[in-house]
Amino acid sequence: MRLQATLLLIGTSALALAACSKTNESTAAEGTEAAAADAGSGTYLPDPNRKYPTRVLWGDEHVHTAWSADAGLAGSTLGPEEAVRFARGEELMASSGQKAKLHRPLDWIAVTDHSDGMGTIDQLNAGNPEMMADPTAKRWYDMMQTSPEEGLKAKVEAVNAQANKKLPAIMMDPKWMVSAWEKTVDIMEKYNEPGRFTAFIAYEWTSNGESGQNLHRNVIFRDGADKTRATPPLTTFQSMVPGRAGTDPESLWKWLTDWEAKTGGKALAIPHNGNMSNGWMFREARYDGSPMTADYAAQRNRWEPLYEVYQYKGTMEQHPSLAPTDEFANFGIWDTADLNGNPKKPGDINFEYWREANKTGMKLQATLGTNPFKYGAAAGTDTHTALMTGGEEDNFFGKFVSNEPSPGRWNNVYKKEGPNIRRDWTLMASGVMGVWATSNTREALWDAMKRKETYASSGPRITLRFFGGFGLTPGKDLVASGYANGVPMGGDLKPIAGGKAPTFLVAAMKDPEGANLDRVQIIKGWVDAAGKTHEKVFDVKWGGERKPGPDGKLPAIGNTVDLKTATYRNDIGAAELVGSFTDPDFDPAQKAFWYARAIEIPTPRWTLYDSVKYKVKMAAEVPMIQQERAVTSPIWYTPG
Repeated sequence: MRLQATLLLIGTSALALAACSKTNESTAAEGTEAAAADAGSGTYLPDPNRKYPTRVLWGDEHVHTAWSADAGLAGSTLGPEEAVRFARGEELMASSGQKAKLHRPLDWIAVTDHSDGMGTIDQLNAGNPEMMADPTAKRWYDMMQTSPEEGLKAKVEAVNAQANKKLPAIMMDPKWMVSAWEKTVDIMEKYNEPGRFTAFIAYEWTSNGESGQNLHRNVIFRDGADKTRATPPLTTFQSMVPGRAGTDPESLWKWLTDWEAKTGGKALAIPHNGNMSNGWMFREARYDGSPMTADYAAQRNRWEPLYEVYQYKGTMEQHPSLAPTDEFANFGIWDTADLNGNPKKPGDINFEYWREANKTGMKLQATLGTNPFKYGAAAGTDTHTALMTGGEEDNFFGKFVSNEPSPGRWNNVYKKEGPNIRRDWTLMASGVMGVWATSNTREALWDAMKRKETYASSGPRITLRFFGGFGLTPGKDLVASGYANGVPMGGDLKPIAGGKAPTFLVAAMKDPEGANLDRVQIIKGWVDAAGKTHEKVFDVKWGGERKPGPDGKLPAIGNTVDLKTATYRNDIGAAELVGSFTDPDFDPAQKAFWYARAIEIPTPRWTLYDSVKYKVKMAAEVPMIQQERAVTSPIWYTPG
């Protein structure tokens, strides 16, 4: 049904909620860091005096620049400083020679250039004599000078060489990285403005498994130059754990442990979306295939609070074959091969998706004592041009320079995957992350990420709240009540006497500059007494005068997209949806989690904008319309 509610139901006014989505505004801290930590401590302990965040802060946790080897080889010329300036709203000249500017600036950014090969491409592109002395490096240099297309081929070769441990020795010399890292840290310090804009010091640890399985992690530091500048990133050329490969994630966790002990700083790691891991990301074993241990589960749980659900190379909420009753699961699926183009094997997809991992993690908790896959929601673009245009379908600058706007880009060959060819139209203009932080500072944002008070959006800046507790009821101040009497997204509920079912409150408001909402759902995952996992999708609130059919399914919202003009109308759906949900199937003896998903009405995809702009007719298989969405971090329940 269409909800006729005032914005007071989500704890503020319409004007204030609109301001929540604006960026680069000076804000004071909304509460102490101690209070913020309490808000996401994961314990059901109501505190009516608790301070809580009132503004969502938007950012990108996954940005590459020309200082990443594969980006520079493929023709990118913009470095970390340009990336930060672009995120803050400045107009730049893209590597392809076109003007580029975000419609709306971001509140924060994490520039995550690859650890392996960091600092080498500038030297290669400059024809450094040491580089030119190596025949492979010299050949890549020649390809880079020939054309962007040849440079892209060089990029593919370099990625394969890194994955297969065949990079030229000169490119593995750590001296190149030291200089690049120090410059990166200095740039982030220059542009970090507490209260106005946050520039995280970060990097991407670049593990490609044994032969191309993408196991990358984005490492994000809470601290500044005093604790980060003197310690260059960990590469996969070195192992931190005796007897284990440098590509083993346990090497990264050991490095993070040592770094925190040495510096007193804090860091976390966000796994790259796992669709190119060929089943390695969440397999139920350690990297070498040996059984998981209690220590392994505890380490993974400690260092990796979030998982990348949306980015340019596809979406990772759930695969439709694993969720046949979820009519919205088939969204942006990109899952046919790993980084080197090695095709998927049967069953690989079972170990790559966020929802499936959260279910599996609860099952493993029974034997390991800790849930190794207890992941909140993160999102980033994974751009390799320094231009993070995730969510701006009519302003999409692609992943590599060769994907930047042009009439024929939709049909370009992105890469070969076994017998198949992946074309650029499969890229998603996707990935922006909402963080409920008490202020726009490194410390407050990082603390919110650590406690998982975050949500992932495919692009729209939907304002989304989600709370769980026992006895929660909708009221005029849902947010204050949610914090005082329950836990927010990312929290844990403990059982109470009598086995009472928890109640969940969800509130969503459309992107002020975007489309109306189709519906708000709550997705549940649980483990039964036999150790079998399950999931179920519940429609909670929806726009329009629709009613579920005999099968329980809600009719489609409709479609207002005009394929001739790449426009749509907001005369269907709802501007806001607020509701409560009490799980009808709750069993106090079963582990479970719930998260909220807000889905927009159909809108034009970037391919439709290109088709209209360039007057290009694309192949029938190219999607022109999509329903964008946002998903919250879950709320978990563990029996006593």
